[in-house]
Amino acid sequence: MDLVTTFGVLVIIYVSFTISASAGLGGSLLLVPTLALFLGTKEGVALAALLLASNNVMKIIAYRKTLPFRAALGITVLIVIGAALGSTLLVNAPTLAVTIGVIAMFCGTIIAERYQITKVRASFAPLLAFVSGASSGFSGTSGPLKGVAIRNLDLDRRHFVGAASLASFAGDATKAVVFTEAELLTGSSFGIAAASVPLMLLGTWTGSTLNDRLGETTFAVLFWTVMSGYTIRLGVLLF
Repeated sequence: MDLVTTFGVLVIIYVSFTISASAGLGGSLLLVPTLALFLGTKEGVALAALLLASNNVMKIIAYRKTLPFRAALGITVLIVIGAALGSTLLVNAPTLAVTIGVIAMFCGTIIAERYQITKVRASFAPLLAFVSGASSGFSGTSGPLKGVAIRNLDLDRRHFVGAASLASFAGDATKAVVFTEAELLTGSSFGIAAASVPLMLLGTWTGSTLNDRLGETTFAVLFWTVMSGYTIRLGVLLF
């Protein structure tokens, strides 16, 4: 990549980190397609996993006072188990079927949240977490499913981001280890990773500050805006 392109990629990386730190997730929405476009699919996805895992460490530090370990434990464990047991099955599933299933779960979660159907929300969380982990190899589905799974825990915005950071770190770190062992990352990727370290600090600070200033209603709008972005991306993948 030339200098101008590299600068543009770094700007998008910063924006991705900011979104992730303010909404709890959503960094992959911009990061994965951007890196895949300029580095190639495999290397781009591998680098995105490494950057997101590292950024989640920053988020965990930033939200250390609101990390709901007990509430997030079940979600995190199910994400890891799902990734270990079901990723191959869902990767091979028809794209249309997976997309329709994800969108249906979104709609169910929105309705349950709108009408405060507590039992539905409680039962949705573990199911969505498991499917999120199982579909981690399927582009675009892990992030939104993980988001609505944690949303169903009914946490306030600070604890939501804390829970999302813990769960995301577990998933992204696992993928980063696998991709690194497969030697998918080249010297240029590690160069971008090194340049991204200060952006992690800046993006996490920016996003955390925005989150702190948002009300719960505004945060809900931000969250569902990010989820809508994932949904649109899933729809685009169908064509």
